[in-house]
Amino acid sequence: MLVVTAHPDDVDFGAAGTVAAFRDAGTEVAYCIVTNGEAGGDDRTVPRAQMASLRQDEQRDAAAQVGVTDVTFLGYPDGRLAPSIELRRDICRVIRRFRPDRVLAQSPDRLWDRIFASHPDHLAAGEAATCAVYPDARNPFAHPELLAEGLEPHIVQELWLMAAPAPTITVETTGSMDRKIAALRCHRSQHGEDVADRVVEWGRATAAGAGMPDGSTAEQFQVVRAG
Repeated sequence: MLVVTAHPDDVDFGAAGTVAAFRDAGTEVAYCIVTNGEAGGDDRTVPRAQMASLRQDEQRDAAAQVGVTDVTFLGYPDGRLAPSIELRRDICRVIRRFRPDRVLAQSPDRLWDRIFASHPDHLAAGEAATCAVYPDARNPFAHPELLAEGLEPHIVQELWLMAAPAPTITVETTGSMDRKIAALRCHRSQHGEDVADRVVEWGRATAAGAGMPDGSTAEQFQVVRAG
């Protein structure tokens, strides 16, 4: 499974419990982070180049908490993302290199009831990832420079969208919530200790909405057949 997100920490908020569950089942997982997150944080005394390096390190540490070691940063500007043909090509490059059956990405559709989940960078990364899954990754005539790099077309079977308006699958994360919290706590430049309480509350609300027993936590996604 390849996870594509706009910023460091996006995957940990939206899908780290699911990633940990897939890793427990033996699924290979890689991350593709589109920006370095240099526009994040509230400390104006930190140079933005330093913030970018710090956030890369935090994301690698967070990935390790859920068993992921393959993390690619594309280096696009934080806060100014657009679903350009160049971004589609660069995500397609990672897809063709990793050759996943499943891509998990942010939804390109805005959530009006939870607008904070629909940062413009999230929407742009989701749109570009969707286009990279279909049709770009499978089309030998899309981005011919990738063929010149020796990267053959690849068909992704499923696209999983986080923060989607119409989720179709619920993944229980009760057994992996501790690792999700550990991953989020790695993002020290962005979040305080209260992050644990927030994500547990969100996870329990999601589980309750799906009819799971009290005390359960869950994450939800819209699954799109792509193969």
